[in-house]
Amino acid sequence: MQVTETLSQGLKREFKVVLPVAELEGRLSQELETLKSRVRINGFRPGKVPTAHLRRLYGRSVMADVVQNAVNEANRKIIDDNGLKLALEPQIQFPENQAEIEKAMDAKADLAYTVALEVLPVFDIVELKGSKVTRQIAEVSEDEVTESLERMAKQNRSFEPKKGKAANGDRVLVDFVGKIGDEEFEGGKGSAVPVELGSGTFIPGFEEQLVGVKADDKKVVKATFPAEYQAAHLAGKDAEFDVTVIEVQSAKDTVIDDEMAKAFGMESLDKLKEAVRGAIQRDFDAQSRRKVKKELLDVLDGKYSFELPPSLVEQEFGGVWAQVEADLKASGRTFADEETTEEEARAEYRRISERRVRLGLVLAKMGEDAKVEVADDEVTQALVERVRQFPGQERAVWDYYSKNPQAMAEIRAPLFEEKVVDLLLAQVEIADSKVSKDALFADEDEAEVAKPKAKKAKSKAAEDKKASEGKPVEAKKEAKSAKAASPEKDVAADEKAPAKKPKAAAKAPKE
Repeated sequence: MQVTETLSQGLKREFKVVLPVAELEGRLSQELETLKSRVRINGFRPGKVPTAHLRRLYGRSVMADVVQNAVNEANRKIIDDNGLKLALEPQIQFPENQAEIEKAMDAKADLAYTVALEVLPVFDIVELKGSKVTRQIAEVSEDEVTESLERMAKQNRSFEPKKGKAANGDRVLVDFVGKIGDEEFEGGKGSAVPVELGSGTFIPGFEEQLVGVKADDKKVVKATFPAEYQAAHLAGKDAEFDVTVIEVQSAKDTVIDDEMAKAFGMESLDKLKEAVRGAIQRDFDAQSRRKVKKELLDVLDGKYSFELPPSLVEQEFGGVWAQVEADLKASGRTFADEETTEEEARAEYRRISERRVRLGLVLAKMGEDAKVEVADDEVTQALVERVRQFPGQERAVWDYYSKNPQAMAEIRAPLFEEKVVDLLLAQVEIADSKVSKDALFADEDEAEVAKPKAKKAKSKAAEDKKASEGKPVEAKKEAKSAKAASPEKDVAADEKAPAKKPKAAAKAPKE
């Protein structure tokens, strides 16, 4: 084969490859000879099928394999001979003239094609000695433990039938049918739905109008869906709900004592407090880690400036932008609602994408130079944690990752990244600063990455996610089941699934 470099511009490379007809013919003949001993054709003894007959039957399919193998060899030769590290897989461009390809596939002409490459940039690692970061630390107060216990008690209290009228704090079981105008809307029916009055779980005005109802009462409730309601076709609409009250229930107080602790699987109230304190502290520590990591990445970002592979940036931006658009659509909002324009948002997210790709390349090189490794048992444990996020689908999720090397690489990547971050934190000066809980969690969005205003749509979409379409539910950010409130559950935020990246590309860091 003949390989000629035709372009070397920045991180882009292009090569012309020619596979001579004699080479193609030789490879084809060799493959057909090998095929003789394997095929069984009526009328011929094993191994005695004429090569010409095999060529008529299988020539094209065998030549397709020959060409693919030759292309792969040429790619390896280009990479090895030029010492290249690729950002993405090579892009092959065959001749547009189909007749040329047909001749080559019949081993009657040379096959010429081009290979376009994007390579990773070469840069030197910058010394971090003397760099400073601040690690914010918050301690769990007794009040925070008490508030958590009270919330757990409230979330796990039981209700009993009540005679008389419903008051705030009571729960009513209702059937309802929702209408906009004279038309029922999809998802607007509910049967035996529990409504806790005063909880703010339903859309504004719905719960308030049920105060004072009794069992068997019928009532028309008028309410307006929020402008940012998840179901865009209902957002801002006035609705009427024909409500039938099945039963009024009053709450039974749950005493915070050893018996409550045992209900949560703990030996005593002291043990429950200890578990709750530990869960809150893990949440604080995780946030502290996120913020000091963000400071570290800011330091790195200020020390590096080099050309980035355009395709990697486009790939990163494409994933981020798709999420932005999905979030806005889910919330029924626009860029104007977020006090920005699409052009401004695109520019800001592209800057973020470039930062993430740059830092990903830096961390990857630092980890490679330091010979950072992730053990298989660490990956397995991380996979177990990922599987636990999909109750009822554990086997399917496990099989998906276990059988998909790219997916397993996505499990390994954040583990590698955190090890590199640990390595770098050991090289900088860290000043611990005791702060309040509010200060620790202040500007949490900005603690991940600098985000334009349009990103606000995501948090609202997450809040509305629990609201079933059409039902008069205003999802609450902190609505948690009794199980979720268990002190055995780490309250740190779940890790999001990382975006896919090609094997050769560095993983953009999660900030």
